[in-house]
Amino acid sequence: MADEWEQTAEWWQREFTDGADPEYAEQILPLAAAQLAGARRVLDVGCGEGQIGRLVEAGGGHAIGIDPTWAQLSVAQQRGGGVAFTLAQAGRLPFADATFDAAVACLVFEHITDVDSAIAEVARVLEPGGRFIFFLNHPLLQTPGSGWIDDHILMEQYWRIGPYLIEDTTMEEVDKGVVLPFVHRPLSRYVNAMIANGLYLTHMEEPAPPPGFLAVAEEYEFAATIPRLLMLRASRLPL
Repeated sequence: MADEWEQTAEWWQREFTDGADPEYAEQILPLAAAQLAGARRVLDVGCGEGQIGRLVEAGGGHAIGIDPTWAQLSVAQQRGGGVAFTLAQAGRLPFADATFDAAVACLVFEHITDVDSAIAEVARVLEPGGRFIFFLNHPLLQTPGSGWIDDHILMEQYWRIGPYLIEDTTMEEVDKGVVLPFVHRPLSRYVNAMIANGLYLTHMEEPAPPPGFLAVAEEYEFAATIPRLLMLRASRLPL
C-alpha cells in the first residue's frame, strides 16, 4: 500500500492542493480552520504535503504533520510554512502522551487498515480536553457502489447506497490510471472506537457539496442534497 501512495503523491499534490480542488478550498479547509481555531499544538495525521498544517501555522498555532509517504513529506518540507514533519504511521505515533491539544485527520482513516490502533494513538497523544477533528468520505452515502441512478425503466431518480454494514477494502480508480485502496466501515465502527479510547463526540457536520464542486461535477447536479463529506469533532475525556 505504501508504494501506491508514493507513486500517486504527485497526482494528489497537483489535484488537491494550492486551490486546485473546490471541495478542499471551499469546504474542508474553512471547516478545519474553524474547528482548530485557538489550538496551540496540532497533530496532522496523514498530513500529505502539509496544507492543513500551514493553515494552523497561519492561524497562530504550531503544527506537526506525520505521513508514511516520503514523496509527500519531501514536498511538504519544500512548501514549508513553519510546519514540522515526521515520517510515521498513524498506529505508532512517535510522541509522548498528552503532547497535543488538537489533532486532525483529513480523509485519511478510510485508507488505514488498523483503525483501532490509530484512534488509540490519537487519543493517547491528546491532552485531557484536547480535540480531534475527523474528516471522512461520508461512510453511508459514499459507500462503495453508491451513486446517482437515473432509472429509465422505473422512471425514477435516486441515490443508490452500497453494502453499508459490510467492512471491506476495495481498489478504486479515482482518476485515469490512478488506483488507490479504500477501506469502508460503518460510522458506528469509528464512533465506538473513539468511545473505547476516551474520545466523546461534541459536534458533527454533513455539509452539502460546495458550489465549486457542483460547477465541475455535472453528474452530481441532481444529487446536490447528498453530502460527500462527514466531519466529527471529539474531545478527550479527563484522565
